[in-house]
Amino acid sequence: MAAFVGNIPIFETKSQYNLLRKEIDTAIERVLERSFFVLGEEVSAFEKEFAEYLRVKHVFGVANGTDAIQLALMACGIGSGDEVITTPHTALFTLLAISATGAKPVLVDIDPDTGLINPELIEAAITHCTKAIVPVHLYGQSADLDPILNLAKNYSLFVIEDSCQAHGTTYKGKYTGTIGHVGTYSFYPSKNLGCYGDGGAVATNDPEIADRLARLRNGGQRERYNHELMGLNSRLDEIQAAILRVKLPYLNACNAARRERATLYNRLLEGLPLQTPLEKDYGSHIYHLYVLKLSSISVRNTLQIYLKELGIGTGIHYPIPAHLQLAYEWLNLGKGSLPQVEDTADRIISIPIYPELSIEQVEYIAAAIKNFSF
Repeated sequence: MAAFVGNIPIFETKSQYNLLRKEIDTAIERVLERSFFVLGEEVSAFEKEFAEYLRVKHVFGVANGTDAIQLALMACGIGSGDEVITTPHTALFTLLAISATGAKPVLVDIDPDTGLINPELIEAAITHCTKAIVPVHLYGQSADLDPILNLAKNYSLFVIEDSCQAHGTTYKGKYTGTIGHVGTYSFYPSKNLGCYGDGGAVATNDPEIADRLARLRNGGQRERYNHELMGLNSRLDEIQAAILRVKLPYLNACNAARRERATLYNRLLEGLPLQTPLEKDYGSHIYHLYVLKLSSISVRNTLQIYLKELGIGTGIHYPIPAHLQLAYEWLNLGKGSLPQVEDTADRIISIPIYPELSIEQVEYIAAAIKNFSF
């Protein structure tokens, strides 16, 4: 086994801050000196720069990724009485955003090899109340969008991409979040592009949706005190925008570093009784998370305890599928109704992956897993 290299958290942000400390401190000081904190120069500049990066026409900075999804749905006219199809294998905030509009989340099972929504199951879930599909680009890999877009076209549905874990992920040469009608992003600190608090963004190429988004994120105002729509108070603040402007130019290099570490994990863990992430050939995986799938829940839980004893942080993304959460008991989907996600939730474990994770640390983690008694 490789030599002990110290405690390794599942994620951490201080190393990146230390690398960019001078630029970030200067950016924050710039905002403080200007003393303008909401919807100012930094937000406008970041929106322009992120739009250029994504190759999309419109980007709007908002308070967080949950608001981004809710605002995207609202901008598409989705509300009470409507249904929105999505996956049960996601952070519950995806569903909470749908519910916040008054719409009902309709859940479709996953592809067990990727954890992504299974496009082959979507059509059977469409009803006369269905208004949108929200595919989640989970762990940094794109959902298979072409069949979803085809269904949406055939049934006149909106496609709102949850790209909150996929900053820089591509699908057939295009960035996720720019392919459907609207794309949504979270800048939570652990994300591949993260700020130092909450933050999010909505992206679109549709001018009418963009016009509504501009108002909806700012209380429905086109100009101050003139509220045309019932919107939200959801605005990315100037300090977070300034931090994101510093980090954005490094995003592709950071994603490449994640991919390098994932490739090394794949090689070092080959031949073990576990499943490493399956990368689909239709796009690039940017490894927001590196998720292993074990043979059973008991093996997963024992491995998690074993790694903790060795100073290796882990996570489970996500341990309770959406339909089994108490908050969504009202969907009346009991255990056994979505078997693939239920089985997956019992068997997965996330191990550390981030750009600042050293090669020695990757080797130590892999060696620890190889020494585990499966």
